[in-house]
Amino acid sequence: MPRAMWKGAVSFGLVNVPVKLYSATEDHDISFRQVHREDGGRIHYKRVCAIDGEEVSYDDIAKGYETEDGEMVVITDDDLKNLPNQSSKEIAVEKFVPSEQVDPMLLDRSYYLEPEKGAAKAYALLRDALEAADRMALVSVAIRSRKNMAVLRVRDNIVVLQTMIWPDEVRSADFANLGDVGSATERELSMATMLIDSLSGDYDPDEFQDDYSEAVHDMVEAKLSGGEVTHAPEPQDTGEVVDLLEALQRSVDRAKASRGEPVEKKSAPAKKTAAKTTPAKKTTATKKTAAKKTTTTKTAAKKKAS
Repeated sequence: MPRAMWKGAVSFGLVNVPVKLYSATEDHDISFRQVHREDGGRIHYKRVCAIDGEEVSYDDIAKGYETEDGEMVVITDDDLKNLPNQSSKEIAVEKFVPSEQVDPMLLDRSYYLEPEKGAAKAYALLRDALEAADRMALVSVAIRSRKNMAVLRVRDNIVVLQTMIWPDEVRSADFANLGDVGSATERELSMATMLIDSLSGDYDPDEFQDDYSEAVHDMVEAKLSGGEVTHAPEPQDTGEVVDLLEALQRSVDRAKASRGEPVEKKSAPAKKTAAKTTPAKKTTATKKTAAKKTTTTKTAAKKKAS
């Protein structure tokens, strides 16, 4: 089981149910990388300022709010701290509403609620009460520092929390052609009803599969089996920071420098010229030895001749 992404408590009336929150869904969508067509090298993007064209480090990046007329307002960390506190660890039940009153279009992400140790009885009370009333609990909760409206419902004997989008986030269906649709004739409606009856049945999720994902995986496996793999060479050293730790260290050094703090200087890496110099010395020594031997031979030859 994955780690809980949030811990808090469901509160309704005087009942308090400590729970853990887990994501109930995962994305299986196929994700492709952007690569160079010729050699398969990964494509990287730089954070470049649109005004001066300079690359910007992470410590110099702030949040900005763009107005409708194109003006940019820079938001600081202090500005965010002054906003209403959205870090509550409470799932507060506002009311219990009939399920049919909640438009599915408003539902967003789904999460499982697991009771903390010692909270099983209170958890069962909440679950059974929701099922008996055949209602959803409309709640407010803060996830990732933002307040959300959500509903609690029961699925497979587990309490599920589903976050909701705000009503003003739903677009109106203002289409020009809707006014010219008209109505179906009785004969057309009768034929359509017969077609619906012939295709009616119960929903079985096992009947449907993600054919696209399976086809992509099969295609990749076929390319691997056929040896169609591109081994991208190591990127050339262009002097740019490509190592994450190095990028973080440079950001820290830059922040220290801006505050007037001393920055620890790294020793330069050793040059690879020593290995080339050593053989050269040996060659010189060998030449000197050979020269000495030649001189000795000439001297011996002169003595013998005299």
